Amino acid sequence: WPNYLLLALTVIVFLSMIYGIIWGKYKYTVSKIKLKIKDLPDAFIGFTIAQISDIHSGTFDSVKQVEKGVNLINAQEPDLFLFTGDLVNFNINEIDPFIATFAKINAPYGKYSVLGNHDYYGISSFPEAEKGNYWSTFARKHEEIGFELLRNTNVKIEKNGEHLNLLGVENWGIGGFPKTGDLNQALRGIDPDSPSILMSHDPSHWDEVVLKSKHLIDLTLSGHTHGMQFGINTKWFKWSPVKYRYKRWMGLYQKDNRQLYVNRGFGFLGWPGRIFMWPEITIFELERL
Repeated sequence: WPNYLLLALTVIVFLSMIYGIIWGKYKYTVSKIKLKIKDLPDAFIGFTIAQISDIHSGTFDSVKQVEKGVNLINAQEPDLFLFTGDLVNFNINEIDPFIATFAKINAPYGKYSVLGNHDYYGISSFPEAEKGNYWSTFARKHEEIGFELLRNTNVKIEKNGEHLNLLGVENWGIGGFPKTGDLNQALRGIDPDSPSILMSHDPSHWDEVVLKSKHLIDLTLSGHTHGMQFGINTKWFKWSPVKYRYKRWMGLYQKDNRQLYVNRGFGFLGWPGRIFMWPEITIFELERL
């Protein structure tokens, strides 16, 4: 019996990996989250925000499959679209075949983006004479998609004469990752009486910096972990090996009237597949606390 069980387990794992490589990596799923925010202006009750993270365009092998994901985003008809970093793997030109596809994303109140740790790595392979132009070139690619790249800055999202603060920081992560994110700089000039939403790629930033800030950041949106592209994700039980590396690794966390959501990623990196940690499109519907 032990040999039969071992054989059965081996077959299940093998078939799961095959499924994950062929179909799982593009099995886009929508997570719908109702978020309660203190003192939410009337105009933003029922307002919807779409978040994706970790596109990792250098790993994609099908424009058609990526279009399915973009079509699914548009089918949700979000008011606002936010991308929380890692547009590429190691070269900013990796996004070029997919610019036209991601440019089709529709959101009447804007599309905004921040940088992830992988977005920094390409500068090492940039021609020496052009290294000074790396960030301006990369910003233009975001612009071609229609993303407004927020680098330690903020904007107001306005509706019917009321507004929310939207902040975006550069990457800040523990464990040797770039720490160019500056929350204090991103907070400059914001309206302290309006709710604030922060885009920050690495969820470790929340515990190490955001929770310690004197300014109440109502909601932080992150990615980075991918849910390790493998694990158990059910209504009753969630597990992935990445939980032993990251305290906040997937889903919604709350502490001291502050909330963090960790998206498990739109793309994939390293192993070219996903098992039960399917690529995620998150749709938030705002409610007043």
